[in-house]
Amino acid sequence: MDAALDYLRNTFGYSDFRLQQQDITQTLIDGGDAVVLMPTGGGKSLCYQIPSLVRSGTGIIISPLIALMHDQVSALQQLGINAAYLNSSLDAQAANKTEQDLINGRLDMLYVAPERLTTSRFLNLLRQSTISLFAIDEAHCVSQWGHDFRPDYIQLSLLHEQFPDIPRIALTATADEKTRVEIKHRLALDNANEYISSFDRPNICYRISESQSNARTALLRFIQNEHELDAGIVYCLSRKKVDTIAQWLTDKGLTALPYHAGLSNQVKQDNQQRFLNEDAIIIVATIAFGMGIDKPDVRFVAHLNLPKSMEAYYQETGRAGRDGQPANAWMSYGLQDVITLKQMMATSSAEEKYKRVENLKLETMLGFTEIISCRRQALLKYFDEELKEPCGNCDNCLNPAETWDASVAAQKALSCVYRTGQRFGVNYLIDVLTEKNNERVIQFGHNQLSVFGIGKEYDAKQWRSIFRQLISRNFLAVDVEGHGSLHLTETCRAVLKGKQSLLLRKDSKAVKSSRRGRKLYNTENDSLNLLWESLRNCRKKIADENDVPPFVIFHDATLVEMMERQPANDEQFLRLSGVGEKKLEKYAKAFLNVIQQHSHSQKQGTTDTVADSLALFRDGLDVTAIANQRKLKSSTVYTHLANCIEQGELKLNEVVDLNEHDINTIHETLLSVDDGSGKLKAVYDALDGMFEYHTIQCVRAALLPG
Repeated sequence: MDAALDYLRNTFGYSDFRLQQQDITQTLIDGGDAVVLMPTGGGKSLCYQIPSLVRSGTGIIISPLIALMHDQVSALQQLGINAAYLNSSLDAQAANKTEQDLINGRLDMLYVAPERLTTSRFLNLLRQSTISLFAIDEAHCVSQWGHDFRPDYIQLSLLHEQFPDIPRIALTATADEKTRVEIKHRLALDNANEYISSFDRPNICYRISESQSNARTALLRFIQNEHELDAGIVYCLSRKKVDTIAQWLTDKGLTALPYHAGLSNQVKQDNQQRFLNEDAIIIVATIAFGMGIDKPDVRFVAHLNLPKSMEAYYQETGRAGRDGQPANAWMSYGLQDVITLKQMMATSSAEEKYKRVENLKLETMLGFTEIISCRRQALLKYFDEELKEPCGNCDNCLNPAETWDASVAAQKALSCVYRTGQRFGVNYLIDVLTEKNNERVIQFGHNQLSVFGIGKEYDAKQWRSIFRQLISRNFLAVDVEGHGSLHLTETCRAVLKGKQSLLLRKDSKAVKSSRRGRKLYNTENDSLNLLWESLRNCRKKIADENDVPPFVIFHDATLVEMMERQPANDEQFLRLSGVGEKKLEKYAKAFLNVIQQHSHSQKQGTTDTVADSLALFRDGLDVTAIANQRKLKSSTVYTHLANCIEQGELKLNEVVDLNEHDINTIHETLLSVDDGSGKLKAVYDALDGMFEYHTIQCVRAALLPG
């Protein structure tokens, strides 16, 4: 292990192995096989990269997507490692050179797709080469029951047959017990050592709310308040919704790009590259996007529709916070999602046994959305892992859900379904319950039924929540013909007859945030803000010069550490996590220069950041323009302007456009709720999100004595 530790510390820049990395590395170096389940961001790649360097020959890594190959090879080359890939993006000349490098032993690692590896031509190349190991990444793709099934993965058992003496490792971040058994069986790894790390991603805050008509507005508020200059992914169920949401977010001043199968390959590639290479890019996508995207600094993943399974939810949310820094998994879903997904499954042409499995997975996902206990405990339990204590970093832990006795309301809803013949959808049933004497109700004579008007104590929004939860708990089912009508299930009998009480969750007004889940660095300190942006600009400049994504130079986690420690020389710089000898040699001078300039400006007192923002504001620039020019967040500029309001240098109406009624409303709430701590969350919540944080901040500044 001495050689392995040397590579870990001096090449990759990490002081020690994490989780089970050392045991896995030792197994492969010794020539053994391994099956590895490790959460995204847990360091799976090092488990085969270091043994590939230690053992004689070339490590062959089977990877499912071109984008993943490009990113990993670029990162390895920056470390001085001889890595390459073979895929359809190479022309014949480049491919031939790579093949010759493989045969001649000039490569440490070679990335290939499973489709290429199983060809007779490539297998012949392998026989002419010295191979150190085979690594099968994203091994869950072998499962026919999984959400990422790739037929070519099944053929990878030939590695055992044709190269029995070369160690193999299969790796994945997403596999329940059934999938793990299938991986070992189909890849002929029955005798391999199995390493199962925790599925827990403690840096991710899981948050789910019920979607009403304002779902996209809630999404916008979430991004603006918590992730204004961050990279993120927004998942939607349909291509049409992807296009609509991407355009709407763009119209609101964000950089949002669409990604789905209906776009040309060039547009998809361009948008993906911008997402990888630029900061503050939001990709709005169907689930076709993300697999193989090795971008560590995605700070949020948002779902505007319900995923089909817990595996899909775990994998998609797992694309946030791969660097281990705080991240958010935010979801807003509604009744129509439930109906649409059930219709899609019911009308699918798949075999019945497959449909039964998929329907069970959806039922489990629905149950997960409605639970009132710790979400992380439930998510980990699905993957056969126990978390003994609630996590404290999900919406149900941070803001415990309220419940209510819905036994009578459920009886009314179920009775209405039964009395109207189990032939109608939710909207019609709500019309009957709330005594809507419209033409359609009269046509069917349902205004004469005993259930007509028995639910007037609840409005349409409340009834939609009740129906959604009844469907989620399998008391009601969506018809198989795809028309959205509901019918009773056998499960509902006890509730309908009044023999079983039923507690339902109250729909929350908003998804509350977690400081632990959202804070990456201290945005309230203007000096650190400027240093943070300067470090990011330095990284972007170097990345552009090297034609690689910024995270290939350094992860956000390294920049945060750089900002906190502010190293003054090479020795101190080398102590940063993620800095090895090669990166020290290549980049230390540029980043140390940025830190020294920042330190000098602070000592000399030459930076008056508030005055700079005020001067630009008086020159006629709006907040967005000032933020762009100064490379700051808009929220930081508003803090500067609020300071000027407090000092009497600006008037409130010069900064925010409010009528007298709104100002009085905020004034009264501030006086009754503000505890003097300077934090505005309690005030924001009391106003039910009607006003943005910066608006409240400026009104409060006007209240304070100058």
